[in-house]
Amino acid sequence: MVPWEGTEIAELVSSCDRSLAIGLRDFAILLLLARLGLRSCEVVGLELDNIDWRAGELTVQGKGGGVDRLPLPSDVGEALAAYLYDGRPRAESRKVFLASLAPQRGLCPSSVSHVYRRACQRTGRDPVGPHRLRHALATMLLAQGAKVPQIGLVLRHRDLATTAAYAKVDIAGLRSVAQCWPGAER
Repeated sequence: MVPWEGTEIAELVSSCDRSLAIGLRDFAILLLLARLGLRSCEVVGLELDNIDWRAGELTVQGKGGGVDRLPLPSDVGEALAAYLYDGRPRAESRKVFLASLAPQRGLCPSSVSHVYRRACQRTGRDPVGPHRLRHALATMLLAQGAKVPQIGLVLRHRDLATTAAYAKVDIAGLRSVAQCWPGAER
């Protein structure tokens, strides 16, 4: 998989028509995927109470039932606020992201894939899947000098071997997390 450049991701995210409610929603979703490396299930799992505006944090229900507090970058916070104030339909649901058509209920992970595919179509890119944005984030962090363990923290991986799959092009970084063969010297 060839990683995307930052300009390609910016183009993908900015392809959303933010004059429409659905565009505000999709813009916020794509920013969460691209800037925080959230998984589709984490995006749709977000509830209004998971956003701590004063602390600038987001609580995410991660894989395996883990709960993580993440910093909320200002651009992501602004996108969420714009959607919540100007795009989100009034509904009883506490889910952040709702379907644009009645009944107003929370999205499912396949809806996030649909948001991603539509953005790819608007920018003329092959829609591989929203998880590609996690890979792109890892690649960008690697290019900026982050080490594999740091990238693992950002992506909230429990095992550095998982992170290594995202950073397979960084041999020196992989050596930093590789364990010695028993009896061998490094």
